[in-house]
Amino acid sequence: MSEQIEGRNAVLEAFRSGRCVDKLFVLDGCQDGPVRTITREARKKDTIINYVSRERLDQLSETGAHQGVIAQVSAYEYSTVEDILAKARERDEPPFIFVLDNIEDPHNLGAIIRTANLAGAHGVIIPKRRAAGLTATVVKASAGALNYTPVAKVTNLVKTIEELKEKGLWFVCADMDGETMYRLNLTGPIGLVIGNEGEGVSRLVREKCDFTASIPMYGDIDSLNASVAAGVLAYEIVRQRYNAGGIVK
Repeated sequence: MSEQIEGRNAVLEAFRSGRCVDKLFVLDGCQDGPVRTITREARKKDTIINYVSRERLDQLSETGAHQGVIAQVSAYEYSTVEDILAKARERDEPPFIFVLDNIEDPHNLGAIIRTANLAGAHGVIIPKRRAAGLTATVVKASAGALNYTPVAKVTNLVKTIEELKEKGLWFVCADMDGETMYRLNLTGPIGLVIGNEGEGVSRLVREKCDFTASIPMYGDIDSLNASVAAGVLAYEIVRQRYNAGGIVK
């Protein structure tokens, strides 16, 4: 599927046909009827609207005929958090969910979804804002994992974590200042929270986590790529679940 739609009629039809639009870019200051109709449809779908300059639209445009509007659409349909929990119930396993806090690099997102699938996670949750969506780049980087691993997009990560904690999940986030991962009990229904490489897990999300886990590092630099960190922590969870009898292979 195309990951970008340009032009007023094409963008309006994308909304009206039910396409999943991640972001809408609109020429700042444009208030004519067709554009107002498009932004009204976008608000109905709770789509992120970015008002930008003509120069920015021209940079984004692939056709040179954007007519003041560009929509970035999802290459895959999003699932819901309930879909992820249902997958755990179908497998008769305690839920294992990846929660990604502001992962903006699509290659990292795709790689993490791939790891989530291989580690037996039941799904991935991403935020609506300040995060990569399911673009064609993400699909390619996931190496097919998106066909099997549900990804849910939520408006508020903090609220989602609170709701999942009420359902019995507990959460561990990756943080350099956390407890060494080998010393933590990572069995049972769990959410693994991974932040972006620059800022890590945001303060509000981190405060909702039950534990913070650090990865032992013995080299000369002090950080891992977000997707690598996700893989290391995920497989420590896999190891502990396996030893506890939570995974049968």
